[in-house]
Amino acid sequence: MATIEALSIRAATPDDLDVVDRLFQRSYPRLLRAQYPPSVCVTTIPILARAQPALLRSGTYFLAEREGRVVGAGGWTPALRESGRASRLGVGHVRHVVTDHRHLRRGIGRRLLAHVMTDARRAGMAELRCQSTLTAAPFYRALGFEEVGPLSVELPRGIAFASILMRRPI
Repeated sequence: MATIEALSIRAATPDDLDVVDRLFQRSYPRLLRAQYPPSVCVTTIPILARAQPALLRSGTYFLAEREGRVVGAGGWTPALRESGRASRLGVGHVRHVVTDHRHLRRGIGRRLLAHVMTDARRAGMAELRCQSTLTAAPFYRALGFEEVGPLSVELPRGIAFASILMRRPI
């Protein structure tokens, strides 16, 4: 088993679109199936398991690599109003955090999120919020996030996806 020291974290770029898509497409079905019924997975995973080009260009989305392979991804963005401007000074959102399902429980997600929190704090954020899947909520709790309450995330085509709104001062 590889050690956590062999893990490197770097900012994603638009050139990483295919590798991030593949990470999402291979891991989300396995990670979500314990908490979501097949009927939900079959409709939501094709929507969730797509890398977002703007996020890859943001400079605040990161890839965790081990031996040249991407084994995790995640980042943050400032909270925005509908106008596209910052809504509240110092509030950011955790975005699309995933660990390759074949590399769980090795500290990858913890190290990646620590990097995300440090980066957000350096950018002036005082709090991070996330719309956690039911599956990931225990992970976020272990990292000091508190549950604000249940949330139904509206996806394209009118699909509602059960989530949990969480927050953490940083």
